[in-house]
Amino acid sequence: MLGLALIALPLLLALFGPLVAGEPGPRGVSFTAGGDGHWLGTDFTGRDVWRQILLGGRSVVLVAVTATVLAHLIALPLALAAALTGRAWLEELLLRPLDVLIAVPALLLVLLVATALEPGPAGLAVLVGVAAVPDAARVAHAAAVAAASRPVVEALRLHGESWARIAFGQVARTIRRTLAADAGTRLVGALYLVATAAFLGVGVRPDAADWAVMVDRNRPGLFLQPWAVVVPALLVAALSTGTNLLFDAAQYRSAPAGRKAAA
Repeated sequence: MLGLALIALPLLLALFGPLVAGEPGPRGVSFTAGGDGHWLGTDFTGRDVWRQILLGGRSVVLVAVTATVLAHLIALPLALAAALTGRAWLEELLLRPLDVLIAVPALLLVLLVATALEPGPAGLAVLVGVAAVPDAARVAHAAAVAAASRPVVEALRLHGESWARIAFGQVARTIRRTLAADAGTRLVGALYLVATAAFLGVGVRPDAADWAVMVDRNRPGLFLQPWAVVVPALLVAALSTGTNLLFDAAQYRSAPAGRKAAA
């Protein structure tokens, strides 16, 4: 319930905010705390803060979710192929290149590529997703190795089942709880990385309606007009924290009865 309560408002604003934001009104004086129809005040350019909040969540949420899905679409087949190959040299060939990416901090990788390519929101989603692949693949591979060593997998091989049936029908299904836990971690990491990249001006315009951009651009007026910084920052934090709590709750509810009792 706490997780749902935390993510409810950010998600509602991200999904429906642009639909009810309406047309932009006349700009006021920069960093006013309220009045003249701006009940949350104005930002650094005199725009209505409430309207910017309504418009600023969709980009953060969509980019983070897309990046998480993309990371697992790449990482899961790679991890399953390495776990089921049965050849040590091929397993090393599949996994060792990931060590190079793991050695590079995700934010640094995003900034380096963004400096050369100047990506938009779609490009930022791809960058964040690719940066998350090594860690996601390592977690999935570690779980898949144990699942692939079970007798049922060997029985499926002897029965002549296809690789896809064994990999996705048996092994991936066996490790689904691990994958779900990792997906929650990756989503929160993607939210922070997307917000940080937007805070640094990567993938978005400097004056874009984006929660992370709002925090960055309105910092100079924090003590004059705190709502333009505090509200978007709290929304990002609530979305990240609530997502983690929801995935933890889902893991607990799907755990065997003995583990629930122990917890």
